[in-house]
Amino acid sequence: MTFKEKVIAVLDEALLEKPSVFLIDLTITDAFKVIIGIDGDNGVVLQDCIDISRAVENNLDREEQDFSLEVASVGVGSPLKLVRQYKKNIGRTLIVKTATENIEAELVEATDLFIILSWKAREPKKLGKGKETVQKELQIPYSDIKEAIVTVTF
Repeated sequence: MTFKEKVIAVLDEALLEKPSVFLIDLTITDAFKVIIGIDGDNGVVLQDCIDISRAVENNLDREEQDFSLEVASVGVGSPLKLVRQYKKNIGRTLIVKTATENIEAELVEATDLFIILSWKAREPKKLGKGKETVQKELQIPYSDIKEAIVTVTF
């Protein structure tokens, strides 16, 4: 079993203990620096990072392979990667980049196949001069999304 396979096995076991926490990123550098990025259905608290770190640290043998370990929650500005992340962010505003456009809108639904965004736009009136505000909605399959980031408003 390679070092990476051992890390994955230990990490999978640790995540079973915390069902609301899930893996976003796992990187192992050539210098055996293990970088684990996690997220949670209800966010990630410091204790989640500590628990995952301890589980990995205590179940790998440094005599066999010396390594350094870093466990952190994904940042607020990090792109969404998993369907589970979209589902937990329903009701929040996203910036979604597709091949043809960038859309800033509220995420109103996330299924296993697509997301639905909703926003207000100013468009020319159908009759007469001027513009009117209309409610727009767009369904986007995950395969069409190049990048989606949750916006933070203060």
